[in-house]
Amino acid sequence: MRYRMTFAVGLAVGYVLGSRAGRERYEQIKRTAQRVADNPRVQEVAGVVGAQASKFAGMARSKVGGTLQQRIPFLHSDGHQPETGTGWPDEEVAAQKARESGIPY
Repeated sequence: MRYRMTFAVGLAVGYVLGSRAGRERYEQIKRTAQRVADNPRVQEVAGVVGAQASKFAGMARSKVGGTLQQRIPFLHSDGHQPETGTGWPDEEVAAQKARESGIPY
């Protein structure tokens, strides 16, 4: 609750200060941000950071992926589970039982 209140106060202060600065200051900040974003060095750093993040995500996926597949049954993609389109393994079994008993599924 404390964090929500802090966020709300920060939002209100930002709104008041932003409205006092006016449209001209907003346009100035916007132009500066665009110049920074267009800078080749900034784009290069963003590319390197993106590549490192992608590499880290791949390592995390390889380390955690096996554990998640063991603990969450519908993540198995080894053919043991029927493909139902939703990822839920027992949906096809439930549909088959419903068809056999005449209950609409």
